[in-house]
Amino acid sequence: MYLGDCLDMLPTMEAVDAVIADPPYGMNNDTNYSRFSGGDPNSVARRGAGRDYGAPIANDDIPFNPSPWLVFDKVVLWGYNHFAAQLPVGTTLVWVKRNVAAFGSFLSDAELAWMKGGHGVYCRQDLSMNAIARKRIHPNQKPVSLMIWCMEKTKVPVGATVLDPFMGSGTTGVACVQTGRSFVGVEIDPDYFEIAKKRIVEAQLQPRLL
Repeated sequence: MYLGDCLDMLPTMEAVDAVIADPPYGMNNDTNYSRFSGGDPNSVARRGAGRDYGAPIANDDIPFNPSPWLVFDKVVLWGYNHFAAQLPVGTTLVWVKRNVAAFGSFLSDAELAWMKGGHGVYCRQDLSMNAIARKRIHPNQKPVSLMIWCMEKTKVPVGATVLDPFMGSGTTGVACVQTGRSFVGVEIDPDYFEIAKKRIVEAQLQPRLL
């Protein structure tokens, strides 16, 4: 794990087998989610209202350029609808994060990732983040199970090395530890770097998934 700007370290990372990342989208997202009510009173009672994550995501105020990562053999980039014009044709991965009854009720029903190669569209409904809404560490945090699915779709073998150049809270690293893959992570924000390091070290102390 490295604290710093991933573009500065890119020349040293050519040997990794795959890039799986959730980069800053360039949407200048307001991470003060306390401005959202959390829905109806019953929903607030279960999940709580939104929280303020403090400082904005680093480099989210400038357009994201995916080109440095396209040279790798296996690539998954989340949020690709924000920079689709800069990507070649590939496979679309869809994370459906709402249950059917909640469709259309609050912001996005799903999130999109671009996967290098192919032409298909694959969906995964994963509601696990809803269960830990009050404990979420990062405003764009993804479920560990979702990142494992990404590695399965890209056919990253056990023992291979996965790079996440925008590590955030370390979810991709946790997924690698749980499934017997090696991990290289880079994060520019010191606070999130420490959070990611703690989560990944804790994951190393737990039994691995089969």
